[in-house]
Amino acid sequence: MKPFTYEKATSPAEAAAAAARNKGAKFVAGGTNLLDLMKLQIETPAHLIDINDLKLDRIETTANGELRIGALVRNTDLAAHGSVRQDYGVLSRALLAGASGQLRNQATTAGNLLQRTRCSYFYDTNQPCNKRNPGSGCGALGGVSRQHAIIGVSDACIATHPSDMAVAMRVLDAMVDTVRPDGTTRTIPIADFHTLPGTTPHIENALAPGELIVAVTLPRPAGGVHVYRKVRDRASYAFALVSVAVIVQPDGTGRVALGGVAHKPWRVEAAERAMARGAKGVVSVLLADARTTADNAFKVPLVERALASVLSEAKG
Repeated sequence: MKPFTYEKATSPAEAAAAAARNKGAKFVAGGTNLLDLMKLQIETPAHLIDINDLKLDRIETTANGELRIGALVRNTDLAAHGSVRQDYGVLSRALLAGASGQLRNQATTAGNLLQRTRCSYFYDTNQPCNKRNPGSGCGALGGVSRQHAIIGVSDACIATHPSDMAVAMRVLDAMVDTVRPDGTTRTIPIADFHTLPGTTPHIENALAPGELIVAVTLPRPAGGVHVYRKVRDRASYAFALVSVAVIVQPDGTGRVALGGVAHKPWRVEAAERAMARGAKGVVSVLLADARTTADNAFKVPLVERALASVLSEAKG
């Protein structure tokens, strides 16, 4: 691990301003992803800003019935919260499907959204990776790509986003609240928060330098039946080959988001209009532009089968 300096911030605005002042600074809270990457020298921040004292660990219902989740709420606490279990069940289920109990006790809401890909070529510093070293190439394109993305990919990157929580946030239409180094705030729809790789796969989200996530806000409860299904190589502590987050209303309409298939949680609202035609109709739109490899082409029928199973469960 390379040397770095360290400070503890006392307010969100102060933390954002400190990040702007110190080139190469990173925020640290749970550190479950960042510290591992620092040990491998994939992340080499010159300065760490500890945000654990910012009192961003509350879950509150707003005056208009939304649910505001502080950036530092631990995954375990979020999954167990009464309002989340009752009104946003897909989120609770997604969180419980992710990582281990020990990691959920430490990992935060904002950190979960910002975790980096688990692509083996990204983690192997002897391999080319445009995400780790822009312009070096993508080892996965000509290598083993079973775990990799099948939609929204580019010639520069076929990595997937690893978060289960983010998939549920996408199907719930969450909003990401931030503070910038000048003290101003903004709200970013979750649909616009994560980016596709294009020619700049090292840019993974819409945050500006120094911008700090302070909360994630969920709209008023959507009702319906909530299901999260994660298909993986083993029953626990494994990232998704494919995951499906679904909310189905009594009239058969609903929402669908996928994980394990793209550089970001994947949702195409136009596909949801085909919900009445079943999984095949939804997937034909959802994955219309799929670009697979010989290793990961199985994900297309796997999505359809997983979605069919989830819709059957949701409809009783």
